[in-house]
This record gives sequence, structure tokens and C-alpha cells, in this order.
Amino acid sequence: MNILIVEDEKNLGLEIAAFLGKEGYTIEHAWKKSSAEEKIFVNTYDFILLDLGLPGGDGFELLHQLKQLKDREDAVIILTARGDVEDRIKGLEAGADDYLPKPFSLTELLARMHAIIRRKHKLEMNEVNIHNFILDIKNHKVSFEGQKISLTSKEFEIFNYLVLNKDRVISRINLTEHVWGDILEINSDSNFVDVHVKNLRKKLSVHTPIDWFETVRSIGYRINSGK
Repeated sequence: MNILIVEDEKNLGLEIAAFLGKEGYTIEHAWKKSSAEEKIFVNTYDFILLDLGLPGGDGFELLHQLKQLKDREDAVIILTARGDVEDRIKGLEAGADDYLPKPFSLTELLARMHAIIRRKHKLEMNEVNIHNFILDIKNHKVSFEGQKISLTSKEFEIFNYLVLNKDRVISRINLTEHVWGDILEINSDSNFVDVHVKNLRKKLSVHTPIDWFETVRSIGYRINSGK
């Protein structure tokens, strides 16, 4: 999953990035409001971890700007030293998904992110069953009828994202942005997404036919839950 950390305390931002990076997340940084705006207007994110006190502006302003954009589903967790109830209410009413006052535990942050994923995708647990493939979202593992499948981190992220968005066509650009981060740094003519998908399909098809894992010509991919 692709995460933008908007935090002017660089030591804290790097600490969060190191922790979440070990969990398999793709991380981008913005140290001030203007750089955060540039990234948000170009890219979409699974999570935006947003500090309120930023150089060049207030985090509430950035949250308001984000919510004005169409077709955005970025989950926002406010991370701030402001612990007043009024600020928490203001952030949640402005559209934030959660509010975590500093100092906080990194494991609590991760737990809250998992909770948002479950809520967003209407999951009761951290596991998803798709055609007898079990995705363990929390531990980044996939198995079929009890047999573990060895996937690379990118293959897992691709499969995870498509499964969580099952029955929807996911474009190659959307998938690339989700798994690899900033699309401006990626050669749009590259076929590396297709190569990863091909390898993923090969590993899955060893266990059972996967005709439900579709390529939508000239657009991207779709996993059908009903086939």
C-alpha cells in the first residue's frame, strides 16, 4: 500500500517510514504543506498520515483541499501534538478517518490502519477469502487450502489491492501508483506491471484455474468474485 507521510518533524517521519517500510508499505514524504499539495494533486494514496502544524500552512487546510477532489478515497489519519477535544472533533468532521495524538505507539498506528482497511472494505477480520485463496492482510501472506504461496512483496500488494477492489476494473496506472508510489518517477511505457501480474498469475494457477483473474484490454485488471 502507498502511504504519504506529511510531517515536518523529520526524525519522527523517518521513524514512521522505517517501521511501515518493514511492514511492506511504499512510503513518500512531504515535509511542508506546499510539497504535500503537489503530491496529493498528482497521486492517490491508501493512507495519508497528516500532521496539523506544517510549515507554510495548516494541516486542516490540506485536509479540506483533499476532500474537494473528486473520486478520492485516501484514508487520512491525523498525527498531531494538539490533543484538544475540539481539534479532534474538527479533524473528524472535516473528513479524517482517525486521530492519533502524539506521542503514539507505532504498533497502535499500524493497528488503526488495519482497522480502517477492515472498515473501508467491510471486513470482519484481517483475512479475505477469494476463490479459496486466503489473504492475510496483516501478515502479508497468501495461502490456498492451507498451503502457503510464496509471493514477492510487490506480487502480494498487487493481489491484495485487486482483491480488496474485487469486481472493479483497476487501471494499470492506478495499480502502479498504489504499489510503487509516485507515478511521475515511473516510465509510463514500461510493462513491468504486466510482468509482475504474469508472475503472480503463474504462482496462483499452480493450485487452481484462475479464469476469474481477468485482463481488461487496454485498461488493466479485474478480479471477479462470482466466477
